[in-house]
Amino acid sequence: MRALSALAALTLGAVLGPAPATALGCEEIRFDGLPYTICRVDMQQDDLRLFLDAPDGQPWSQFGRLDAALEATGQRLAFAMNAGMYHPDRAPVGLYVENGQEVAGLVATPGPGNFGLLPNGVFCFGDGRAHVIETRAFQADSPACRFATQSGPMLVIDGALHPRFLEDSTSRYVRNGVGTSTDGREAVFAISERPVTFHEFGRLFRDGLDLDQALFLDGNVSKLHAPALGRSDFGRAMGPIVGVAAPAP
Repeated sequence: MRALSALAALTLGAVLGPAPATALGCEEIRFDGLPYTICRVDMQQDDLRLFLDAPDGQPWSQFGRLDAALEATGQRLAFAMNAGMYHPDRAPVGLYVENGQEVAGLVATPGPGNFGLLPNGVFCFGDGRAHVIETRAFQADSPACRFATQSGPMLVIDGALHPRFLEDSTSRYVRNGVGTSTDGREAVFAISERPVTFHEFGRLFRDGLDLDQALFLDGNVSKLHAPALGRSDFGRAMGPIVGVAAPAP
């Protein structure tokens, strides 16, 4: 269940906090003839956070609402993406930790849909490092995460594509996900600009971006906020959001 009281008790300033300058870079690329947009986050310099509920206890839902709240504190939303699957009330599916507060617990059992297509994983970050970790490895090690969101399936596990991905699959959706460098200093987010298969999307991270660990965040409802590219997707209300806060110009 959602820990609304814990998050709603935070003041807007405590939730949003001060933001350092950003080293963020977003660009449009092609891999295997398919178009993608990627955003590289420097975990040493960029202020990457997860956002679920505003101080009033209601989900942020849209990039615009979150950006407006940041602007009121002298900041801006320099990058954002939907950060995992959610229930109809926009509560996270699986582990969700925001600024050290656990809102939802880890789910390590198989289940329906993409989330339950094991192995799935956790995007865990804070203190200048970010890692995508397979769920059962995460459960065994219990790493400390200032921020964490669980999703699935894994796209790349230790350099291998998810074993259930089929090269000749006909299931295509607009998809978004995140991969992390081996040293944890960089998180790379990607969204497809046209429907792609899981196999194609996994290969983007493994072969196109040279990342050994990558996690699927969602499909079909995938959205990106990248003002440097003149883009801020809107429409369907979101649950968890991952984003970089930066000083307002």
